[in-house]
Order: sequence, then structure tokens, then C-alpha cells
Amino acid sequence: MPVGRLHHLIVDCPEPMDEARFWSAVLGDPITYADDDFVVVAADATTSGLAFQRAPGLTAPTWPEPAIPQQMHLDVMVDDQEAAGRQVLALGARQLPGDHVYADPAGHPFCLIRRPSWAPPVN
Repeated sequence: MPVGRLHHLIVDCPEPMDEARFWSAVLGDPITYADDDFVVVAADATTSGLAFQRAPGLTAPTWPEPAIPQQMHLDVMVDDQEAAGRQVLALGARQLPGDHVYADPAGHPFCLIRRPSWAPPVN
């Protein structure tokens, strides 16, 4: 029996709404809650998702250099890594060293992962 259920993955960032808009566009989920310091992106208002919390002065990770660790990263399942890469760059991501590795607007690393055969198509 589980102890609990995931509510949200909370991500520190300097501008929560900027991060939420980026991840909303990448994942295709709406912004379901917002105040000045906290914004949620989820399938709907009763589903777990990603939340972005204001952290003034946050120093972005320096991945792949270990000076400031990535602390966490998201793997985003995609049908076509090249096409998805172009899309996230157009949304404000920047490419990092590695195989389909990017940083979101606040510098958090994420990977575009080819959809495994067991998963239904993304689009």
C-alpha cells in the first residue's frame, strides 16, 4: 500500500509564470493555478503536474559541469526528437551538450526522449 500520491513536482525559478508558460507549451497542458509566486501546469485543476515557485537569486545549474548540480531534470517523451528540439528552441529553450539535452528559460536541464515502443504516440 502506498504512503501517498504525487501532488506536484515543485521547481524553483526566478519567474514562475515564464517557466509555466514554457512548460505549458512544451507539454500541452494548461496553467491551472497562478499567483505572483506559484504557478501550476497540469492536465486539469484536479490532476498532479508541475509547479513553479519563485526563488529570487536562484543560480541556474551548470550541467554538464558539476559546479552547480542540475538537482533534477525532466525527461520529455517525444515522437520525433529533431522536430521537438526545434520546437523547444523556438519556445525559449537553449541546447546543452549531450544527446537532445536542453535547458528551460530558468536554466533547468531537460531531455527529449524518443517515445518507447510501449507508449502510445504523443501527437
